[in-house]
Amino acid sequence: MAAAEPGMKQFNGGGGAAPDAERGRFPHCVVWTPIPVLTWLFPIIGHMGICTSTGVIRDFAGPYFVSEDNMAFGKPVKYWKLDPSKVYATGPNAWDTAVHDASEEYKHRMHNLCCDNCHSHVALALNLMRYDNSTSWNMVKLCFFTLLYGKYVSIGGFVKTWLPFVLFLGVIVTVVLTLHLR
Repeated sequence: MAAAEPGMKQFNGGGGAAPDAERGRFPHCVVWTPIPVLTWLFPIIGHMGICTSTGVIRDFAGPYFVSEDNMAFGKPVKYWKLDPSKVYATGPNAWDTAVHDASEEYKHRMHNLCCDNCHSHVALALNLMRYDNSTSWNMVKLCFFTLLYGKYVSIGGFVKTWLPFVLFLGVIVTVVLTLHLR
């Protein structure tokens, strides 16, 4: 294996560049950001995208629209680094081809918050590339894997996700205790 060029960022396992939150580049990652109000009430629910091998973010942002490098609800606060060596699809540049094909498919779909959404777009990309030799990726599996394996880009990302929920919970507990102690 050839030595990496000086100054080139590497990540553990599989080769490629490391996530760079400052530049907004997350090669071979699933990225996540909170959805105002919805995430405040249910902090594990948010908006998801998938990145190309160069870190360009693709996300199903609304009906018939897949954005590029401009997530619908802001910059990613969490990412799940995937290993490109676990792509079982054949052909040159299978990762980017799968992300492209999934994005092209979702440019022709109506967005549905519950059934056909940003998570479904990411699942299709992973199914097309046969990530981890699987074609059973779905929105529920992605939600839990991102919760378990995702890393926050910063402490601020963690706070942006959990503080509104904690404040909301605090208000509810305060109201309940106030009414109960009367």
